[in-house]
Amino acid sequence: DVQLQASGGGSVQAGGSLTLSCAASGFTFDTYAVHWFRQAPGKEREGVSCMQTGLGKTYYAGSVEGRFTISINNAKNTVYLQMNSLRPEDTAVYYCAVPPRGRLCYTPTYEYNVWGQGTEVTVSS
Repeated sequence: DVQLQASGGGSVQAGGSLTLSCAASGFTFDTYAVHWFRQAPGKEREGVSCMQTGLGKTYYAGSVEGRFTISINNAKNTVYLQMNSLRPEDTAVYYCAVPPRGRLCYTPTYEYNVWGQGTEVTVSS
């Protein structure tokens, strides 16, 4: 069974840090576009960061560039999102997702077919 398990959310004060994890089961992160999305209350889902595994390329939304870092531990088959200098506007439910194997990070969101369950991040001012 192909699954993603997202975890690591929590409540922090502005300026704090959190690390989110996205663990895969039933498949290996060898040639995937592993994407972190977030959705804040009343807002549309937005892409936060993406890693093109196998190529080592990473991409970030402008709003998180320089504050968030996406990385992978191949031995654990887990992708991480290190979030530093958190701001209240980072408050959202964060999801990891992948499109079919071999697709790239600019794959349209509707083609992402495996989603984690979401982990909630709350940043207070």
